[in-house]
Amino acid sequence: MAGLPLVTGAAGFAGSHLLDRLLEREPAVDAWARTGGARPLTNDPRINWLDVDLLDRVAVRDAVSRLQPSIVYHCAGAADVGTSWADPVTPLQVNAMGTHHLLEALRDTDCTAKVIIVGSAAIYRPSTAVLDEDAPIGPASPYGFSKLAQEMIAAAVHDFPVVIARPFNHAGPRQSSSYVTSSFARQIAEIEAAGKTPTLRVGNLDARRDVTDVRDVARAYQLLGERGQTGRVYNICSGKAYRIGDLLEQLLSRARRSIAVEQDPARMRPSDQPVILGSATRAASELGWRPTIPITDTLTDLLEYWRDRVATARA
Repeated sequence: MAGLPLVTGAAGFAGSHLLDRLLEREPAVDAWARTGGARPLTNDPRINWLDVDLLDRVAVRDAVSRLQPSIVYHCAGAADVGTSWADPVTPLQVNAMGTHHLLEALRDTDCTAKVIIVGSAAIYRPSTAVLDEDAPIGPASPYGFSKLAQEMIAAAVHDFPVVIARPFNHAGPRQSSSYVTSSFARQIAEIEAAGKTPTLRVGNLDARRDVTDVRDVARAYQLLGERGQTGRVYNICSGKAYRIGDLLEQLLSRARRSIAVEQDPARMRPSDQPVILGSATRAASELGWRPTIPITDTLTDLLEYWRDRVATARA
């Protein structure tokens, strides 16, 4: 007998917002998280939290056997492109082997739940053209290679329905400050609160990125669970490439004091594509999904999130 929906990586950025979406319809949700990791929705009794290490094959199988999920949203993974250059092994282990252990556990326990694999647009070959799902593959970072390996593992599965999402950049509340817009927002909030030297440190501001609000992304994952076709790949993106410097200017316009900007060589990546732009035509036509939250709202909510975090830390 099938159990509840399962979200892996449920304490993470997109995973936590997916929990919000699912709980609008579901009476309860099973949620996997790393031991000791922060859990933004810990007070909701409808969330059944479990500490599961995806690299622990036995623990994964035992948890799947016990839960027998009705559907699996596999959001867990090592997601930081920047740190993958210094440590390429961890994303390969977590993203590829972790996915293998999950799919193996489903097969070994005769669980035929639909599985939504959250991959990444980082598997595409660098290009200034608009990227649809048939664009050439050619990862430009260790992280991208790990997500390609994850997809290849998922594509080899024939025991249960698997759908693959390829999200492009997304932003919004709860995002780690290791990501560019969240880093800007956190620095602004800290400068406002502490009266510290009003200088914000940045990397490459000329890159252009397709950015979608994380809450729209979570809604796309939910729709993939409901309508996504088995074996199909879906880009999840806005179809708009924003210059990073322009996003910074929008955040600075919301700041409560004047802030200078200084480029930091440590924030520059070994490989930084000038443009990443996707097409979500397939998601629109097959899922009925389109992003609805304006980037202005995303940035406002992100800055307010960091203002709240900074204020709480100082209280």
